[in-house]
Amino acid sequence: QVQLVESGGGLVQPGGSLRLSCTVSRNIFSISSYVMAWYRQAPGKQRELVAAISSGGITNYVDSVKGRFAISRDNAKNSVYLQMNSLEPEDTAVYYCNARLMGGLNILRGYWGQGTQVAVSS
Repeated sequence: QVQLVESGGGLVQPGGSLRLSCTVSRNIFSISSYVMAWYRQAPGKQRELVAAISSGGITNYVDSVKGRFAISRDNAKNSVYLQMNSLEPEDTAVYYCNARLMGGLNILRGYWGQGTQVAVSS
């Protein structure tokens, strides 16, 4: 059962931009109370957190994308976005959307998308 649907991936040249989108399948839940995040996994590497945004709009990023990527959310559209600028070949990976409902430090509920491929190459 698909719960998060990503789109916007593709092939782009170094220095280019892409905007990833993530929506909730059939609006089966509202993201308004969820921490939303983007992860990525490159071939042969572990999945890593790229960016996250809290329900209150606080953002954080992995150091390698600071100043280049921007995460945002639109609760009315039940969607989260990742604007990626100045893309580098090292950004090549499958990007996954994640939603998690936190209860203090505990994850009460979580969802993943199926991923969208981003390839940065000349």
